[in-house]
Amino acid sequence: MGTEEDGLRVVVFLTEDDRAGHRGLHQVILERARHEGIAGATLWRGIEGFGSSGNIRTNRFPDSTTGLPLVLEFIDSPWRIEAFLPALAELAPRSLVTREPVHMSRVVPKG
Repeated sequence: MGTEEDGLRVVVFLTEDDRAGHRGLHQVILERARHEGIAGATLWRGIEGFGSSGNIRTNRFPDSTTGLPLVLEFIDSPWRIEAFLPALAELAPRSLVTREPVHMSRVVPKG
């Protein structure tokens, strides 16, 4: 049997070039999310994309594969996500962040 609950999914759009000091912004956000108790996160590396600048970032040209798109995704309870959003706004104030409700199912092994 499993448990059912409502949650929120947060998606943060970044690039490999986004930095927090000398570290990748995605690394800093992931560490902060873990520290704040977010249930889990996944970082996706895009092969091509563009943002507000309109510049295409692609891996089709081996000499220009810097700055590829990154998508960082979190899913957790609404109260935990809402508590994390101020930290996310502090770390990535210029990044596009989306939120959407999700329905979560957690499978619990029979035992």
